[in-house]
Amino acid sequence: MAGRERVDLMYLDPPYNTGGHSFAYRDDYSAVNGADWVAMMRPRLEAAREVLAETGAVFVSIDDNEQARLRLLMDEVFGPAQFLAQVVVNLNAKGRQLGKGFATSHEYLLAYARDVRRCVLDASTPETVDPADFPLEAPDGRRYRHLPLRNTNKKFNPVTARTLHFPVYGDPVSGRVSAAPFAGAVEIEPVFGDGRPAVWRWSAPLIEQRHDDLVCRVIRGRRGERVDVFQKDWLHEDRRKKLRTIWLAEEIGSTDTAVAELKAILGHVFESPKPTGLVRRILQTMPADAVVMDFFAGSGTTGHAVALQNVADGGTRRCISVNSAEPVRPGSNADLAGYATVADITRARLRAVSDTVGGGFEAHASTAFAPQPPEDGT
Repeated sequence: MAGRERVDLMYLDPPYNTGGHSFAYRDDYSAVNGADWVAMMRPRLEAAREVLAETGAVFVSIDDNEQARLRLLMDEVFGPAQFLAQVVVNLNAKGRQLGKGFATSHEYLLAYARDVRRCVLDASTPETVDPADFPLEAPDGRRYRHLPLRNTNKKFNPVTARTLHFPVYGDPVSGRVSAAPFAGAVEIEPVFGDGRPAVWRWSAPLIEQRHDDLVCRVIRGRRGERVDVFQKDWLHEDRRKKLRTIWLAEEIGSTDTAVAELKAILGHVFESPKPTGLVRRILQTMPADAVVMDFFAGSGTTGHAVALQNVADGGTRRCISVNSAEPVRPGSNADLAGYATVADITRARLRAVSDTVGGGFEAHASTAFAPQPPEDGT
């Protein structure tokens, strides 16, 4: 893609190597360590790295069959230092009941940066912020909670963070806090619950600058009553919460909801699509004007998710959805519905999304570019 626009975010849902004899992606690449699946994936990931922006990231869905191989392969292609996370995705809350063994209820999502030092990914989301976590209310109606100003991580202490161990001054009656003594104040040093010396999270200048966001209170600890300082942590419109590495079906959807999403548009023509909620969560970690690519586009979930997220937050993301001319299985629902290739399904879904959700659609040979952001920003 020399001289062309770089991609900010990639989401890939490659075919899983479940041990079947018929593998759709048979290239001329020789097997690596006897693994046809790895031989298929390696050149594609290498090409992905070349078109990914220096600030970009790639997410790849995978199951237990190839998770270990994929992790090693991505370490090779992107570098182990670029690893961001391995997320457990609960796509089947009840667990698969067919066959022997455990009722598997999860897959994985591997995330890597192109350059972790420059990557703009924000591993947080607004969707898991719960107003109930902010039980206090200011006179102006704003909600907040109290967080200890003391650093609760015992790795940070007067030995490891000497400049953050100092006395502050507070009045537990008025709640006032200052970095300097004042009338009616008591001297407060940071301590852990067991009485050992601790450190503050803020420097003295920051405490003085943001003293209105602090409050002094009497609390009852293991060693009796003591005076401590707390930060007023505010709930605001743009509030985000750090993402955990387990994503539940109730949060991002399941295989069942994904099938229902596609069925509502095209009918039951694809066996294991991903839910748009999964991709939308990924999209929320990157800027709202990101260029997104999916070169295992399958049923078109990524393009659909981009359109939905643009409508939800006013974003201007663009999605490039790519599929090979892989034929559908003879006698399958897709075949009976008149689709010759998986790319035909991709195009049909993205056309329908463009018609109902908006965003625009352009088809180019075996590559579908969709959906574009609406001109009016909705």
